[in-house]
Amino acid sequence: MASTSITEASLTAALKERLKAVHVEVTDMSGGCGQSFTSLIVSPEFAGKNSLKRHRLVNAALKEEIAQIHAWSAKCQSPEEYEKERAATGGNDGPPLDGTTCGKVDGVSQ
Repeated sequence: MASTSITEASLTAALKERLKAVHVEVTDMSGGCGQSFTSLIVSPEFAGKNSLKRHRLVNAALKEEIAQIHAWSAKCQSPEEYEKERAATGGNDGPPLDGTTCGKVDGVSQ
């Protein structure tokens, strides 16, 4: 990927294609400049793998994209874990938004 803009949509599409993800939520935490993202990725590729192996899969799948941005965090779940958490939380299962207000980093103007 040569110097193209990284967006929530482009990351979501890449994860669905490259990891066969069945559910992806990507949030731009940078106030719209596309430099910091958090995500929730649900893929059958994660079944039976520990957290480190899951994150390595994601990092390999998004190697070029991650090299172009400042910060990336991912919550990786198998479909079974995702459904179990959704049932337990009543559907409040999005990516972690610590340090943000409405999904944007505190103190960042748009």
